Amino acid sequence: MKKLVLIGAIALSLIASGAMAQETLRLLTWKGYAPAKLVKDFEAQTGIDVKITYSNNEEMIAKLRATRGAGFDLAQPSQDRISFVQKKFPVYQPIDYSRINTAQLTTSMVDAVKRNTAVDGKGYGVPHCYGTTGMIVNKKLAPGANDWSDLWNPKYSGKISYRLKRPLLIATAFGMGEDPFALYGDIDAYRALMKRVEKTLIDGKKYVKNYWTSGDTQVAIIKSGDANVISGWDGKGWTLHKDNPDIDFIAPKSGALGWIDTFAIPAKSKNLDAAYKWINFMLEPENAAYFTNQEGYGTASSGAIEFLNDEIKANFSRSFPPADLDNIKWHPPVPAGFEKIEAKVLDKIKAAK
Repeated sequence: MKKLVLIGAIALSLIASGAMAQETLRLLTWKGYAPAKLVKDFEAQTGIDVKITYSNNEEMIAKLRATRGAGFDLAQPSQDRISFVQKKFPVYQPIDYSRINTAQLTTSMVDAVKRNTAVDGKGYGVPHCYGTTGMIVNKKLAPGANDWSDLWNPKYSGKISYRLKRPLLIATAFGMGEDPFALYGDIDAYRALMKRVEKTLIDGKKYVKNYWTSGDTQVAIIKSGDANVISGWDGKGWTLHKDNPDIDFIAPKSGALGWIDTFAIPAKSKNLDAAYKWINFMLEPENAAYFTNQEGYGTASSGAIEFLNDEIKANFSRSFPPADLDNIKWHPPVPAGFEKIEAKVLDKIKAAK
């Protein structure tokens, strides 16, 4: 009898320890994406321990490939790094959107992520945060500049600057009234579009003061007055606006370009309940606003703007009223072979006299 009691006690102990192990959320994420305050609040609210591993897109893919989707309950890859991995190595599981409080999210972002992470008609991501590339303009000296097409507008000759990288080609296409992402399924049509983009930028090269190559040079060029109309990142534009109200980041009328980092659930997640609880918790407006106030990135939580600090709230309100937010062109996965086409176009633009 004593042996049976002892065996029973051991069994109960093992069951209990197993249950406790299940109450851990193993999170694979970027630095800054799980603020200490929110982690503590989540743990206190749910009783679930959060174990964080910091990573980036390449490392996330490598870790999940190596384990075939095991080892973590929740990951945070960029939306354009999910579907092509999932097709080759099924390391994620489809999102059960019925378990996501989508009512508190920006609908256009949810739709974009569902579409851009889809494999066999199923979505594999939930939007978390985002950043954009658009225009940084000295509105006093270039009051009419409001679209990508102003990067080759003779009206601003000698006062234009941009970064000569692939986002410029995408932006130029949109500024020409074309949709490059719609051609991602047709490489020949895309190649033809890139030839038109190449001609536009070569023809407009005579109006360009210089190219910027980093965040620091981006700021220095417009701050010094060398250029009044440049392509640029939202955060840099807002920093400049703080020092000089004449300078600001604007969303081009044909659409800013945007990236989204997501929540994605590994194929062998052991604690789905914790994963969904964390997603919904992080996207609650007050929590999402805390994250944005800390890190500066935009959030997919639509109600968060009411809880942002005054400066950050003013930045997003000026640059992204609802229509411009919904008009952001979110980068989808780049099909194989397309970057080679773009690289050749960039080389020709750089070499052109």
